[in-house]
Amino acid sequence: MVRREKAVEIGIGILSKVPQVTLAFWVIKILATTVGETGGDALSMTLNLGYGLSSLIFLGLFCVTLAAQMTAKRYHPFFYWAVVVATTTVGTTASDYLDRTAGLGYVRSSIFLFCGVIAVLIIWRYSTGKIAFDQIQTPKDELFYWLTILISNTLGTALGDFTATTTGLGFERGALVFAVLIGVVAAAHYLTKLPDSVLFWSAYILTRPLGATLGDTLTKSRAEGGFDLGRITSSLTMVAVMVILVTLTSRRAFRKANS
Repeated sequence: MVRREKAVEIGIGILSKVPQVTLAFWVIKILATTVGETGGDALSMTLNLGYGLSSLIFLGLFCVTLAAQMTAKRYHPFFYWAVVVATTTVGTTASDYLDRTAGLGYVRSSIFLFCGVIAVLIIWRYSTGKIAFDQIQTPKDELFYWLTILISNTLGTALGDFTATTTGLGFERGALVFAVLIGVVAAAHYLTKLPDSVLFWSAYILTRPLGATLGDTLTKSRAEGGFDLGRITSSLTMVAVMVILVTLTSRRAFRKANS
């Protein structure tokens, strides 16, 4: 009986299209969100393509990577993280377009996007009966999963910019605020009985403004409170680190599954 339950558990894990939520997952996620900030700014600002055109380019990248992810029969680490990076880059430029070009400002765009995230989660809950995050097996769950991530990463950019600039905290202290909030969510995981799905999506949303403020800390000029590192160089460096971490964690998971 135990062996049968174990086999079922392993089978479910194989069918899931998303990685296990571990410490390595969150480290890679924060790197991906930081890449999204520096990469999005590199296209819209450094290359002067503007927020609108950059958003369309990254939206195209998102569609391509999402198609690869959706057609895969199982979890593929590089497909998965490519979609995450695509959502963070399009989230960066789309948020900047709403905040600056469309003139909504950080507060109104944050409220609008937050309502969007909540709406998607509510529809997801009533459509499928649950809000998943660790066992994504059906196309419907997968579509809701990625739509939530896309909107939440756009929301996170607006929240990060609001905290760093409008409140006057700056990029470094803004990053510290979101790091503390993520720590609170982590503590709630161990100390409370709040649903894991609520805690997961709360942490997922918070990692985006953390990445946004970290990315701005790296690339903004010293006069603006940053380190004045190149956006393109910073983006490529973090992508390289991500590839290394994804490769190492994937190999470790493969060895564990076959041991």
